[in-house]
Amino acid sequence: MRVLIKSGTIVDPSERLEMKGDLLVEDGIIREIAPEISVPEAQVLDVRGCIVAPGFIDLHVHLREPGREDVETIETGTHAAAAGGFTAVCAMPNTQPVNDNRAVTRFILERAREVGAVRVYPIGAITQGLSGEALAEIGEMREAGIIAISDDGQPVMNAQIMRRAMEYARQLDIPVIDHCEDKSLSAGGVMNEGLWSLRLGLKGIPAAAEEVHVARDIILAELTGAHVHLAHVSTAFSIELVRQAKRRGVRVSCEVTPHHFTLTEEAVRDYDTNAKVNPPLRTERDIRAIHEALVDGTIDAIATDHAPHHPDEKALEFERAPFGIVGLETAVSLALDRLVHQGLIGWMRLVELFSTNPARIANLPGGTLKPGAVADITILDPTRPFIVRSEQFRSKGRNTPFEGWHLTGAVRATLVAGRVVYHADRP
Repeated sequence: MRVLIKSGTIVDPSERLEMKGDLLVEDGIIREIAPEISVPEAQVLDVRGCIVAPGFIDLHVHLREPGREDVETIETGTHAAAAGGFTAVCAMPNTQPVNDNRAVTRFILERAREVGAVRVYPIGAITQGLSGEALAEIGEMREAGIIAISDDGQPVMNAQIMRRAMEYARQLDIPVIDHCEDKSLSAGGVMNEGLWSLRLGLKGIPAAAEEVHVARDIILAELTGAHVHLAHVSTAFSIELVRQAKRRGVRVSCEVTPHHFTLTEEAVRDYDTNAKVNPPLRTERDIRAIHEALVDGTIDAIATDHAPHHPDEKALEFERAPFGIVGLETAVSLALDRLVHQGLIGWMRLVELFSTNPARIANLPGGTLKPGAVADITILDPTRPFIVRSEQFRSKGRNTPFEGWHLTGAVRATLVAGRVVYHADRP
């Protein structure tokens, strides 16, 4: 099957390419890029005025299956990903049961092959049951298909366990993805520690809870030579620690979420549980630091930390409601509206953050439009209006703090192996 993508602006950081032209896909592979291509009997996608990019990859998604199919499934989550412009998602291991053995890894991969709209790459647990006490069967999970290890949702508090995990991961050539939180500092906290936590009478989580853990992970990465990827960094000092470590040549990378570069702790002011996330929303100063790091390259990737919850769970009192929001269907429009259209970053940098760098971090295929590469492609319409309406989400989750936001820029189409899995103008 041939698909001809015509008249778009093709952006590929892996090839340092930004040009107006056509792209030909044949049998799921990118065959040619040229100013103009004419091919008979091809399915033509006219994308005049749009950006054509290598498929976006989300490094941080909670698909909830197995175990919590009431809040999300691999099927609904991957259809949400397709609508959000993602051709691949990396699935965190905090399922029920936890993905800490080859059987769960295989189940996720098999289920994704059966019903998935996009590629699913499982992440295995660092420790058995996410307990932080004993290493999981990392080698067996690697053989079964995991692409990284993480106890996301729970930090690995024991530094010796983390050191051993890093040493093992280095041998297997996979990154360690860490949720940085010192539980002795954050215990009982439900939002950022600061002025708003005092006003609202809620227990705060200090920035130091994240920063202490970031510093420890960097030290251990330097000691072991492993690649540590820091999930959802949220504070100015965490970012500065990463910046300094990179200058020293430490194998450290990091991601930021759209909610952390758009919202501050003030979003909690009405006790809105849809703004309850971990790490918590921080301050204007932290957002400025995140913006600077997105520009200068300190931050490697934008990831959603897509975390659907049942409406009844989010309807609980603020202290009892779970952390997390959905993000697959809003991330790209938020980045277009708040980063690109505000002049903070250009198209090349946007594609690095969503595609090229995630592929590099997790050693995944994709992240390029080079002829011969798999035809995973994201097409963006920079001027398309997008209003956040959670009732229209493909995800089962409705827990978003962006309800009703009017944004400029949206996904036009998503292709996986040359097949259109989402098109904004089609049902």
